[in-house]
Amino acid sequence: MRTVELLLDEAADLAVRDAWRRLADAGLPSQARHRSPTNSPHLTLAACAELTAPIRWELAEVAAALPLPVRFTGVVRFERPTSVLAWALDLDSALADLHRRVWEAVASDSPAATLNPFHEPGRWSPHITLGRTRRAGAFADRRVLELLPVPPLSVRLTALRSYDTETGTLEMLEPRR
Repeated sequence: MRTVELLLDEAADLAVRDAWRRLADAGLPSQARHRSPTNSPHLTLAACAELTAPIRWELAEVAAALPLPVRFTGVVRFERPTSVLAWALDLDSALADLHRRVWEAVASDSPAATLNPFHEPGRWSPHITLGRTRRAGAFADRRVLELLPVPPLSVRLTALRSYDTETGTLEMLEPRR
């Protein structure tokens, strides 16, 4: 599986890593515990089985639209098959358009059964994961919020990349030259 992700500007990246550290220091699930050199704060837009040539062509157009300014809106919790604590992003028209373009690119050349329905426009909730666990309700305690720094108000999404879940490798997705 290949993800399509956006990276944050340096200040936002550092703020997210500070939140990760605070959760880990408190003994809570945190993305800081993932020691892979590929682990960095990111916004997942979509995932597909393979980045085919047509998908790559469209993603190069998306990469040309970066950087994109966005805003954090606060903390969000998800209880899917896993418990997730995250900072939510405002889904303004520019981010919604960029996401829709990525979704259309991966959906245009991927078997529908391989696409994650949570990434579909209208269902997608833009967020930067702070912690994740299989333990239900792990972030339900109100004191968890007191541990977190205030997220930066303005953020720039600066680069597009793909993560290969089978090989563990990253690929930067560049604009066409």
